[in-house]
Amino acid sequence: MNLVQPIREKDIIDEIKKHLRNENKRNYIMFMIGINTGLRISDILQLRVRDVEGWYISLRTKKRNKYVRIKMPKNLKKELREYIKDKPKDEYLVKSRVGKNKPISRSMAYVILNDVAREYGLESIGTHSLRKTFGYHIYQKEKDVAALQEMFNHEDPKYTLRYIGINQDNLDSMMSRFGL
Repeated sequence: MNLVQPIREKDIIDEIKKHLRNENKRNYIMFMIGINTGLRISDILQLRVRDVEGWYISLRTKKRNKYVRIKMPKNLKKELREYIKDKPKDEYLVKSRVGKNKPISRSMAYVILNDVAREYGLESIGTHSLRKTFGYHIYQKEKDVAALQEMFNHEDPKYTLRYIGINQDNLDSMMSRFGL
């Protein structure tokens, strides 16, 4: 199993957002939800218009069968408001072009993200990269590992730091200063 990484550089994130917004709104919305909420891709793909009409995303997670409520940042809410305008309440947000009203598959989400990663020279990117990107940047801003640990439902803060790539950054930094 390959270990995927967060997208650490804010300027790369901004470029990806601009690219996806111009190329494919559905893929843009999937990316925006992922990097702004920390939801797993399996939960993002199950979201429907009715789930994002207010200021909160409320859902029962697929992996842990646990109820979560996430307040959306203003930038995400604005993008979603525009995206869902005139869409039926039961329509999936990340809707497949195949079938009547089905979400894209997890493997298709992986393909979409890897195409973008390749275009921007990013390595070790997968569907969990969206969740890890959220965690990485909120940690950099807030330095609150306990809150992230709770959001991600992790048992140990050490696991959370490893998951979002902070431990790897520390090791990389140490090794870049080292030399015999």
